[in-house]
Amino acid sequence: MVQPLKNGFENIDTSMLDLAKVLGKTKWITFWKIIIPNSKNTLLTGAVLTFAHTLGEFGVVLMIGGSIPKETKVASIAIFEYVETLNFEAAHQYSLILLGISFSILILVQWITVKKRYSL
Repeated sequence: MVQPLKNGFENIDTSMLDLAKVLGKTKWITFWKIIIPNSKNTLLTGAVLTFAHTLGEFGVVLMIGGSIPKETKVASIAIFEYVETLNFEAAHQYSLILLGISFSILILVQWITVKKRYSL
């Protein structure tokens, strides 16, 4: 998420930030009233990329507690466990669900981006 945010924040027009400073706005108000509204696409892109990466993440989730027996289970670990027990049908079903979620999110983001582009 860091790279999209960095690029988005670097592309904000500095004249708006200078104007806010001249008008006596605090850094906090400048952040919430200028930087965040002008970075909505950047925030959305970063969030989607982070979610997509996390969706398929395995090692970190397993280490931090994503698989407490009989309490929690995330999809990537469930797929791994089904493959280990040779239950390929269930593993394929989980994989298809994750694939569907991923494509749905990408299509939604693309639709929002196109809609915003043509509404300007």
